[in-house]
Amino acid sequence: MLAGLILLLLIPLSMIRGLVNERGRTADSAESDIMEAWGKQLIEAGPIITIPGVKTEEVRTKTEKDGEKIEIIKTPFTLVVSPKELDIAAVFKTEVRKRGIFSVPLFSGTLSLRGSFDPAMAISELLPNESIFLNQAELIIALSSQKGIRKINSSTWNDSDLFFQPGNRGHGLVSYGWDNKSGSGIYAVLPRFENKEAAFDINIEIQGGQYIRVLPIGQDTHVSIASDWNSPSFQGAFLPGESTITDNDFSASWDISYLSRDVPLFWKEYKDGSDYTASLFGVNFFRTIDTYALNTRAVKYAILFLIVPFLTLFLLEIFTKKRIHPVPYLLSGIGNAVFYLLLLSLSEQMSFYTAYLIAALAVTIMMTLYSRSLLPSWNKSWYMGLVVAISYILLYAVLNAESYALLIGSIGTFVVIALVMFLTRKLDWYGEE
Repeated sequence: MLAGLILLLLIPLSMIRGLVNERGRTADSAESDIMEAWGKQLIEAGPIITIPGVKTEEVRTKTEKDGEKIEIIKTPFTLVVSPKELDIAAVFKTEVRKRGIFSVPLFSGTLSLRGSFDPAMAISELLPNESIFLNQAELIIALSSQKGIRKINSSTWNDSDLFFQPGNRGHGLVSYGWDNKSGSGIYAVLPRFENKEAAFDINIEIQGGQYIRVLPIGQDTHVSIASDWNSPSFQGAFLPGESTITDNDFSASWDISYLSRDVPLFWKEYKDGSDYTASLFGVNFFRTIDTYALNTRAVKYAILFLIVPFLTLFLLEIFTKKRIHPVPYLLSGIGNAVFYLLLLSLSEQMSFYTAYLIAALAVTIMMTLYSRSLLPSWNKSWYMGLVVAISYILLYAVLNAESYALLIGSIGTFVVIALVMFLTRKLDWYGEE
């Protein structure tokens, strides 16, 4: 009978789990709407220099009618040159924007790109039948979204000012996930571009949300990111060499050589651009408490916390010799299932752990009072409240110790089974005495 009731209660539990997933999707949709208006996640790749060129080939053909014929075929290509030195510095302030009860962390600040280019090696590697047009060279910065650009404070190439225009000129460099490799960005025609080393200094005011990713495209790349966010999560192909995290802010820096990643110093493109997504790295503006992730984890353990109250009520029925109808068992199971619904709804309005405390306390009091109404006295009734309270304390420990959740859960299950065995070791299950 108890096994049948547990299977029956899996139906409302699966419905609650579906509700948690639905609310999570609604939160993601609200976050996407906020991000769409503010500026998407910041993914930056570049700058790079692109120089149009052409490859000339002679194709000889022979026919009986016309004899030998020579055809000149010209194939356009683009010579792409990465920086010799690249220094990227990002300094951001963060804020949390809300839409209804849903929120998303956003950031805004400055993105500084400094360094130098030396195209001499790339040009020297050209084949004799390949020629390029230096007067059409462009500087390109690929971005995940142009909407996040507030303004360009300064941009210089040697002693000349650069005038940027929107568009990445077909050089996505990385895949942005939501729209494949289309991306966006900015570009500028390079004034008086020559086959010698030149320095650049670009300062952009930019905004975005959720995370920052950078492509280490320079021969030597140095990246520093600082923000007033106190819970960063470093992600991607490279972890920072140095990082400092306090209660109020964080800072991190990376030094990456071209020998440690797959991005070449220069290359030729004949049609499609190159994709170096695997080399991206950066920071997630991680929220320490993800309400819907914690609710999902809590519901996963629901079956265990249905069995324990049932066993408790069953043992109380045996030891008090007071028969209990299946309906109270069913109501007790529903009462414990309602805990997860209370937890979900309350955690959307307040902090998760405050919501957890209120929901656990309410269900514990309810189960204790209900047990008292079923049993003759408080002598055994308070055991139900104790067991329910310990169960929620154990669940709280599991939710907070993600790395040790399996260990805590397995030990807890073992203790419950051992305790039931101990309490029923002398019980006359056949009722012969």
